[in-house]
Amino acid sequence: MSKSIRVDEDTHAALAALKGDDESFDDLLSRLLRERRETIEAGAGLWAETDAAEGARAARKEMKEDVGAR
Repeated sequence: MSKSIRVDEDTHAALAALKGDDESFDDLLSRLLRERRETIEAGAGLWAETDAAEGARAARKEMKEDVGAR
């Protein structure tokens, strides 16, 4: 069963520019989702066994406190 989705003209133009000549819009969206999934999976665990996550949490907390002080 197929579904229809509405997109504005700018979104359609951007998607059309990304679409290969031999790709349907369904193929394009499937490819983009697959690539995004692969990118996320490739990044999973990058901070394992480092203190990077704690550093990021501290930086986020500091930024939030700075914004709240304004």
